[in-house]
Order: sequence, then C-alpha cells, then structure tokens
Amino acid sequence: MVAVLKKEEMLSLAEKAVKAAQQKGAEDAEAYVYEGQATNIGIERGQITKNSRIIDRGLGIRVAVKRAIGFAYTNTVEKQTAINDIIDKALKAAGASNPDWDWRGLPEKKAYATTENTFDQGILELGSEDLVNVASIMLDSASADKCVFPIEGGCGAAYVANALANSNGLAGFDRGTIIECSLATVAKKKNSVTPVCFEFNANRNYKVDPEWVGKEAARLAVSALDTKQIETKNMKLILTQFALQELLYFTLVNAVKADNVQRNQSPFKGKIGAEVASENVTFYDDGLVRGGLRTSAFDGEGVPHQKTLVVEKGVLRSFLYDHYAAKKDGVESTGNASRAGYLSTPGIEPSNFRLMPGTTSADELMSEVDEGLLVYYLQGAHSSNPVSGEFSVVATPAWKIKKGEIAHCSRGVMLAGNIFEVLKNVSVVANNERQVGQLISPWILVENVRVIGK
Repeated sequence: MVAVLKKEEMLSLAEKAVKAAQQKGAEDAEAYVYEGQATNIGIERGQITKNSRIIDRGLGIRVAVKRAIGFAYTNTVEKQTAINDIIDKALKAAGASNPDWDWRGLPEKKAYATTENTFDQGILELGSEDLVNVASIMLDSASADKCVFPIEGGCGAAYVANALANSNGLAGFDRGTIIECSLATVAKKKNSVTPVCFEFNANRNYKVDPEWVGKEAARLAVSALDTKQIETKNMKLILTQFALQELLYFTLVNAVKADNVQRNQSPFKGKIGAEVASENVTFYDDGLVRGGLRTSAFDGEGVPHQKTLVVEKGVLRSFLYDHYAAKKDGVESTGNASRAGYLSTPGIEPSNFRLMPGTTSADELMSEVDEGLLVYYLQGAHSSNPVSGEFSVVATPAWKIKKGEIAHCSRGVMLAGNIFEVLKNVSVVANNERQVGQLISPWILVENVRVIGK
C-alpha cells in the first residue's frame, strides 16, 4: 500500500479550506477530504486475468452565499493554488445560482460514537500476491465439480478515509477497510447450460472465506441443471437476501427517503403511524452496526450516524433524512447524507438497512412451504415503479419447493406484484441474516405472490 495521509493532515486540509472559503466570502462553507486505495484481482472464464491498483485523493468544497449554493472539487490536494481555484469556482457557481429559500445552513458540531470492527491494518497491508492466492482458492473450490465453469468474479481489498469540516466548527475523521471476493458460475450438462449463479463474501476485517464462495457458487449452478416448467399461479415465495436487496432498493428504500416524500414521489407521504407491512416486519437503518459494510462514525455531512427505527412491526415510524431535508420538515437529521467521495454534494441513502431477524432457521422456513419457490436472483428490479411499488421481474433461476424440499429448478419465471403488498404478506422472517449491499436481512416467507411460468 502507498503511504496514507494521517488523520491530522486530512483534518488540517479540510479546516484550512473552510477558513479560506470564508475569507473569500462564503457565509457557509464545507470541505470534504477523501482518500481511497484499492487493489483488485479480476477473473474471466476461469482464469485470473486482471490486477489493478487504484489510488484516489480529492477535496470537495460546498459554499453558500445568500442561500445560493455552489460546489467544486479537485483531485490535486497537495497544491494550495488548486484548492484556492476550486474555492473560487464554488463561489462563482453560487453567484450564478438562484437562492434556495429552503437552505438552513450546515450541521452543527456533535459528538461521534466509536465504531467497531471497521478497520483492519492487515487489509491495508495486503499485496496483489495475497489477493491472487484468495482468488486461486475460490477458483479451485468452484472447479472441483467438472461440470462447473467459473465465468467471472474477483477479489479486492480497499482502504477509505475521509475528513470533513464546516464553518460551524464541525470536524470529523473516519477510516475503514473492506475485503471481498465473488464468483459467478454456470454448469453444463450435455447441451444444457444453466443461468448464471453468484456468491460472494465481504468483511471489514480480514475474514473472508473464498473456499466457501467457490463451493457455494458451484453448488447453486449444479442445482440449476435439471429444470422443469412451472404453472402460472399465486404461491408462496422464499426470498433470499439477493432478491430482497434488488426489490427493496428500487421501491421501499426510495419510499422512505425524505426528499422523495417532500417531492410527492413516495406512497408513504402522510403515513407516519400507518400500517405499511406485516407485523413480522421491522426495519432499522443503523450506521453503527458492528462491522457493517456501510458503518462509519458520521454521514456525508458530518452528522453522527445513528440507529433509526423506520418500520416497527409493520407500522411506519420515520423517514430517512439528511440535514437539508430535515430542516425543511423541522426535524433532526437521521444521519443519512451520502456522497460519492469528493465528487458530489450529499444525497439521501441508507447506511445499513436492517430487516430484524426472527427465530426460524432456514431449514425450518423451507419445511413450512408445501408448494412455492425459493428465489435467489432477480432481473429487471430496476424497472420497478418507485411510487406505486409495482414490479415485474424475472427469477432466473428459481427453485420449486414441494413439501418442504427442493423439487427442481425452473428458468425464466416471472414474478409480478406490488412490493408494499409483498411486505404486508410476510408470514415468517428467518434468522439467517447476512449483508448484501446496504441490506442486512434474513430470508423471508411471503404468501400469495403471482408467479408466471412458461
């Protein structure tokens, strides 16, 4: 790894940029300093093919003058002239913008909680040869079955640090690491080729299991070899974390973002306290989950991360706010400002969006299904209607369940419905939670979903 900037260096850079912006006329000023380093090993057609190293540092400046907002950024943080230049550009952008009468300034300084299991020096010190070894173990595990072919995947290790300061005296620094490995496979038998099956493992500490990833990606592909068609009817679904993450991100997650509510683009407007899901469903957003993939001390504006109850036993309790949206509604930010490094101003996103687990094991959940589908992967969830919640997606592959056991695989199965009706029909929540993207969730059992067979 290339030497990283120290905490003191990053904070000093941010604070000096804020002071310089104020001296040039900014009434509100915010500086966001970012450093990222990543090493990635790529896999294509069963071979390790790529080895890349990315190092990025930058500074983003946001200013307000008479409630008009301007933003600019640079990846040249070593030269004061470059920093002065983007301050001037941000101020010029503010001067060319109309006042935003909803602007209520920047967040105030607050204390930060201590995060746990988000940084591992061992990941920071990993080299390409270490990651090649991880990738090789994964490939060897998947290729033990001769009918399985790894088609793409890889592994990577990354370090990210950010420092943020603003004109209200706020100053914060956070750093973290992550390591991940993933593999997509198909299986071939005579003239039959399965759809792509995928598995991954990611952790903030140096604890990944490439052997399990390879074996599981291979097992799923083999289980998808022998397929049968299914009839069109309403039936029970077991949705895994992959399927849930796809469905929820483009529907429920958008519905609980406060800016969408304020723009009348959420079906939940005016429904705080209303029943929006089954009593088995409780969602929190928690930016402080121990070892969470999106855990950090503060959000993209320097507001402390926290645990926010969104849905409690089916009842809508809160929306997700950044500072700007919170001030419009006269409430406190929930710490959900997110930004793409130093390249953008903040927007609202979940941190670790958690569906609270039940007490039922995955095997017990399966045993409760006399007839239904086990759904791992979905295609087309991005085309779901975020306002109405309507979706029409392809489950490929999906596994037919009969009398509590997997009977066979089915391809090209369509699922159609409304995510908010799906959430109301959740009858059982399992206990096998894991994190996929922003979502931490177990499997769930949903009643009465329209399944369209070929």
